[in-house]
Order: sequence, then structure tokens, then C-alpha cells
Amino acid sequence: MRVLGFGDNIVDRFVDRAVDYPGGNSVNVAVYARRLGLEAAYLGVFGDDDLGGFLRESIAAQGVAVGRCVVRPGESGVSHLRVDDGDRVFLGWNGGGVTVREPLALDGELLAYVSSFDLVHSSVYSRSESELPRLAGLGPLVSFDLSSEEEFRTSSYLDRVCPHADLVLMSCSHLTEADTRTLLADVVRRGARLALATRGVHGAIAHDGRVTVGAGARQVRDPVDTMGCGDAFLAGFAVSLLRGGWTKGGAPARHLIERALRDGAAAAYEQCLVEGAFGHGRPVMASMWPASEREN
Repeated sequence: MRVLGFGDNIVDRFVDRAVDYPGGNSVNVAVYARRLGLEAAYLGVFGDDDLGGFLRESIAAQGVAVGRCVVRPGESGVSHLRVDDGDRVFLGWNGGGVTVREPLALDGELLAYVSSFDLVHSSVYSRSESELPRLAGLGPLVSFDLSSEEEFRTSSYLDRVCPHADLVLMSCSHLTEADTRTLLADVVRRGARLALATRGVHGAIAHDGRVTVGAGARQVRDPVDTMGCGDAFLAGFAVSLLRGGWTKGGAPARHLIERALRDGAAAAYEQCLVEGAFGHGRPVMASMWPASEREN
């Protein structure tokens, strides 16, 4: 089984540690799938700056193939964060750099390459929405992360994404259980085959239009930081379903969804004990460390 992360990559700069970590939703899912024993690759755009090289080398070091990626002139994406009591706090970002400004378009050989995977994952941070119809027309399952921002909850946005997604993930820790269930139902009604909501310490809920299944979270007493925990949950959930025989056009049985929720929670638990998304941190270079960042 093979998983492809398609879209965003970014450097997560922890200002409280003065450390850069590689990451990005699409990257993380590929890395976590590889750690769970599947073949994995990442497909996207790297900047031609030092951080772009750092990202590419770090991802490849995880055993994730990056040979079909493109390097474009321009800066890499950088997000600024700190950790407060184990929870990450976002302080801002540069818009994703050239990765988001000039994303890949799928055609020709790239479409053939993508079709060789069992699951392709992308996200709202990848500017890949226009490519979703092409992805949906290929053989692989398609998963898409809607994150937590309200701008990605509008009817117009959901209608761009849901009809082309086999699995949609949403971060819903800020919502009540009732509101989460309503949102899940709306996402499925708009075309997603399966919708998954993570709710932090309150666990997760999955809905496919037939059944709704909930599961509790595994509590972490002393988390290192929560970077990548939602991505790890998704990877654990999706890999579990793939191993259970989930394929395009098929609906996983209830017991497989229940198992996938447990496997997702276990993957998220382990991720809370990791610095950054998957380690590989390096000290921030002095030339990249403005005095204003130290003050955040």
C-alpha cells in the first residue's frame, strides 16, 4: 500500500526554542504513513532557498520519496510558533512561500505517477482545490484536511471539496459535540464519502451518512507539544482503513471505522511525545532570526 502527500510543505519555526522543524500537513501525513509501515511519497513545490533544501532533505531522511517534486525560485513557507504548557500557539506565517504561490498542476506524467498510489492526501494549505476533480477521477482514494478555520466551512468552499473527497478531516475541538455532528452530516451531504472530526481531549467522531461512530482520546500526561497530532490521527485512521480493505467506491464497515478511530488515537498519542512534526530540528540560522521574532 502506498500513500502520497500532495501539496504543502513548511518550516515550523519555534521562537521559544530558536529551532526550525520541517512540516506541513501533506508532508506530515506522508511521513506518518511511512512510520506506520506503508510506502510513502511527497509531491509538491520546494523553494530554492536554504530552507527548501532543509525541508527536502528532512523529508527524504524519513524514507519518503521526493523525487517527483519541483524546485522553484522563491522563498520557502515559514510559520512562527511557540509552545505553552505543551500546546502550540501560532504567531503568524509568510503565506506559505512559493509552495503555495505557485503550486503544482497535475497533468501528463504526474497524473500517471499519482494514479499508482492507494491514497492521496492534501489540505486547505496546499491550494490544490482545482486539482481535486482530476484526483477523484483517478484510482486512488482522496483525503483532504479542512483544518479548523471558518473560511473553510462556507457552503461554497465545501462544495468545491466534498464531492471529490473519499475522506474529509476537520479539527473541531472548539465546537460542541452537537455542532460537530451537524458539520459532519453537512460535509457528507455535500458529497464526501466519509467525514472525520478530531476534538482534542474529547476524542473523535466519524460519519459516513449511514453510521456515526465516536471514540475517546488517549490522554497524554506530559505532552512535548501537539504539533502534528491531528495529522498523525488522520494517518493512523486512514492507514487502518487501508489495511482493512478500504478502496475507491467502497464504504468501510462499522467495525473497521471503530478500529480506525482507536488506531488514529494511538498515533496521535505517540505524536504528542515528539518535538515538532517529526523531529529533524535545527537551530535557526542567525541570518534568519530577526530581533522582532525573539520578542514574541
